[in-house]
Amino acid sequence: MNDRASSLAAGLYSQGIRRGDKVGLYLMNGPEYLESFFAIIKIGAVPFNVNYRYQYDELHYLFGNADAKAVIHGAEFAPLIESLKASLPLLSISIAVEDEQGVTSSGSVPYEELMCYGPVGEIFERHEDDYILQYTGGTTGMPKGVMWPHKAFFYACLGGGGLYARKPPIKLPQEQGDIAEQSFPIRILPVAPLMHGAAIWTALSGILGGVTMVLDPMRGGFDAESIWDRVEREQVNILQIVGDAMAVPLLNALKQNPARWDLSRLIHFGSGGAVFSQHIKDELKTFLPNTMMGDGMGTSETGISGMGAPIKDGGFMRLPIDENQNVIIDGRFAKVGEVGYLSRSGHMPIGYYGDPEKTAEIFVKIDGKIWVLTGDEARLDNDNMMTVLGRGSTCINSGGEKIYPEEVEEVLRSHPAVHDAAVVGLADDKWGQRVCAVISVSQGFEVPNLEALKDFCDSKLAGYKLPKAVKTVAEIQRSPAGKQDYKWAKAVFDNKI
Repeated sequence: MNDRASSLAAGLYSQGIRRGDKVGLYLMNGPEYLESFFAIIKIGAVPFNVNYRYQYDELHYLFGNADAKAVIHGAEFAPLIESLKASLPLLSISIAVEDEQGVTSSGSVPYEELMCYGPVGEIFERHEDDYILQYTGGTTGMPKGVMWPHKAFFYACLGGGGLYARKPPIKLPQEQGDIAEQSFPIRILPVAPLMHGAAIWTALSGILGGVTMVLDPMRGGFDAESIWDRVEREQVNILQIVGDAMAVPLLNALKQNPARWDLSRLIHFGSGGAVFSQHIKDELKTFLPNTMMGDGMGTSETGISGMGAPIKDGGFMRLPIDENQNVIIDGRFAKVGEVGYLSRSGHMPIGYYGDPEKTAEIFVKIDGKIWVLTGDEARLDNDNMMTVLGRGSTCINSGGEKIYPEEVEEVLRSHPAVHDAAVVGLADDKWGQRVCAVISVSQGFEVPNLEALKDFCDSKLAGYKLPKAVKTVAEIQRSPAGKQDYKWAKAVFDNKI
């Protein structure tokens, strides 16, 4: 892989790509994604992730915002790339990876053609200030490019090199080779697309840890049975997903095909980047009794925050407090019982690309140290822990009470008839906002009415958190990044859908 990445680096250089140039990775999962990532870094250029679910307007914004000079793309995306190049003069270089039929793109340089340039030695200009652009795909607003210097990215997002070897973070780059050579024979399958932060973190951590990476090209969409086939065939040890949107179909496949797969080698089923409901974990454990369920949290702005601890009171995850992780409110550290923002310091990004105003808002200095405020509100507990409550931007205010959609959604999804749920706050003359839920129904169940849902939730939620209205749809729509699409959910109630 290193030889191919070096060859590709020389090939990219021959096309005019230089240190600091932005290069988009517009690819499905496959070796080419990882080869390209390393090749771009080898010449000091800046890789950035492209969501392949985006349509023209979203792509136009993304490539324009990134000041992209080049893109490495799947041949299937060639028509969109040609349209973008016509309207974005800076985007002058495109390299196409052939599709399943071996077809590339007449308007792009064939990927394999660039492999004839090497491998070569490390001759390219590089600097410790070089960075990676990680575009966010949150629940609100347009994607923003987070600028991660390589060293900060290595420690904050990739576990400092010793993640899978169960060793402390390394201090010198040379130590990484020792870790890789002494690693356990582990095989990891990141199910999510590599253009997601959680997936590329998993892949790069695994590669640097010397373990085997198994990839699912996902060209036919998310196919749970195919994923379990791959887990069995490739004897996967660690399966990494992104929340309930992936966990539920994987669980349903196990329910519908009991004893079909030998999953005895699977030791860890982990999630990061979205809510992984407790009742889903519990059901998965009945099929995977010897597999550890992991629920991690991190953001594009802060890297990995840690693995979630059991919930005590409300919220959806508990995380530790330490010298680089705390709750911040109004420019100070929160006191016990106060709600502020989950924040991190230490090895952090340097801001949002091209957006100094947003950078100043999110990257704040306290006692001479930079802290990055996430959009997740959290309560400081009295046991050196915090309880993460949910996204502050989607918080519902009903009669002065704060209600986090994630908490209500998780309870609703634990109802046997509810396949998925999205909760929003709509205007209410008396309370300011009222809790409203959009649900999809599990196969084989009748549509539950509002009173039945309220009765079910009553023993699990305070009365003011209970849904006051419910609408049923065939499928809950999510953003191209797989996040809840709360704008869409509100539109359902406004009869705009």
